[in-house]
Amino acid sequence: MDQRIGLTPQQHRELWDRWKAGESLSDIGRALGRVRSGIHHWLASRGGIAPPVRRRSARSLSIAEREVISRGLSNGQSMRRMAAELGRAPSTVSREIRRHGGRQPYRAHQADHQAWERALRPKPCVLRLNPELRRIVASKLGLDWSPEQISAWLKLRYSSDPSMRVSHETIYRSLFVQARGVLKKELLRHLRTKRIMRKSKLASTEAQVRGRIAEALTIRERPAEAEDRAVPGHWEGDLLCGAKGSQIVTLVERQSRFVTLIKVPNREAVTVAAALSRHIRKLPTSLKRSLTWDRGLEMAKHPQFTVATNVKVYFCDPQSPWQRGSNENTNGLLRQYFPKGTDLSCHSQAELNRVALRLNQRPRETLGFQTPAATLRASVASIP
Repeated sequence: MDQRIGLTPQQHRELWDRWKAGESLSDIGRALGRVRSGIHHWLASRGGIAPPVRRRSARSLSIAEREVISRGLSNGQSMRRMAAELGRAPSTVSREIRRHGGRQPYRAHQADHQAWERALRPKPCVLRLNPELRRIVASKLGLDWSPEQISAWLKLRYSSDPSMRVSHETIYRSLFVQARGVLKKELLRHLRTKRIMRKSKLASTEAQVRGRIAEALTIRERPAEAEDRAVPGHWEGDLLCGAKGSQIVTLVERQSRFVTLIKVPNREAVTVAAALSRHIRKLPTSLKRSLTWDRGLEMAKHPQFTVATNVKVYFCDPQSPWQRGSNENTNGLLRQYFPKGTDLSCHSQAELNRVALRLNQRPRETLGFQTPAATLRASVASIP
């Protein structure tokens, strides 16, 4: 497991697949149940460059071949006989057995695992091995030359000396992946884009599914009474994310800051819309006016929600969490009870209700130290 952001190997692969597909940091974080900053830190530390997929060399012994060797040793076969059966040189079989403990201790699966781990030896970077080449590349970067220009110039300038050539990809990797310790980070500012890590060619506004929810009403179309908190019944909503892809729907009434938490088994749009619909339908008419959400795909089924509840959904601008300030602040308060990185799926709806009750009975400075519950009751009672 990746200890820094707590990802399993499968999630680690999903992270890189989503990044290469052009998904935003927020989308990746939501899908993996991690905060955006954690995903960014992880990607930036590797320059946004996915590690190569490991493949077994055709020249290496396979697990099946190692099983043949193991059986041969158990049956007392000679190395030449085992080599003939495998179509390998006797020296290959001899080295394999000697490398993994000898005839008696040899075990196929253990030998295969050790060989796979040993193959992790990193290939030395050409810029690390050649100080003169590194100096020239750094000097040209300092003159605002692009890695492509430097690589092409080196081929012309040192046409008869292959050791003084380097690909533009190697230069980019040495800049973006600072763990290589080859080119100084300060040289990044000489790149035209000023980027600190590589981005996918698909990473563009049009490539992002977020922000392209069909039939979306923008926050600018929301009634003025919602903006100035004049009447109750206007809600802000979001998903509070936890480990293992778990999440909780959080709703905050804008005028009173009254909190509601809803347990959902997943973040699928159909699931979220159904859960919200069941809750909103139970509210009195005076508390069913509007819902403001960010542009997460979990609300892609908002038309069905509106049909079921007669409550319109208004969407914030991309990357503008302050437009749902009450909800963002409340999500911060909820982290006292649901810390980041914990599995939220283990909490029952009854437990969520108890946490919401605790927040709703806590005095709030923004309400003149009245509680959200009392403020909401007074607001509803004052409606003719």
